[in-house]
Amino acid sequence: MGSIVLPHLNTGWHVDQAILSETERVVAIRFGRDHDPECMRQDEVLYRIADRVKNFCVIYVCDIDQVPDFNQMYELYDPCTIMFFYRNKHMLCDYGTGNNNKLNFVLEDKQELIDIIETVYKGAKKGRGLVVSPKDYSTRYRY
Repeated sequence: MGSIVLPHLNTGWHVDQAILSETERVVAIRFGRDHDPECMRQDEVLYRIADRVKNFCVIYVCDIDQVPDFNQMYELYDPCTIMFFYRNKHMLCDYGTGNNNKLNFVLEDKQELIDIIETVYKGAKKGRGLVVSPKDYSTRYRY
């Protein structure tokens, strides 16, 4: 349900325009496949928080099969990936997983995702390119 309601970016040009045109808010783009179960779960959470974060973040979804332009550039190999941009700059966030470029696991807790977006926004407003996530996800997947 979430991916139906969230605005879709259907071409590479739309992705570029979404990143370029927003000057005051963080742009969060979920890259993945709309039919993927992980993306469906993540989209549901994104849809539920979209109204709560609308003052400092705009959320888009982009199907990596429909728009393959960024797959190699952003290394979009995971089933579901969220990336943050602010004023045409890619924002990095340290989740404790070793990959600071993107959020490549599903966050089902709405408040945790809101906290991450808020942290990215506050860091971006201060001119930082890298922020530290409020929660450490290094022990999320125990083997």
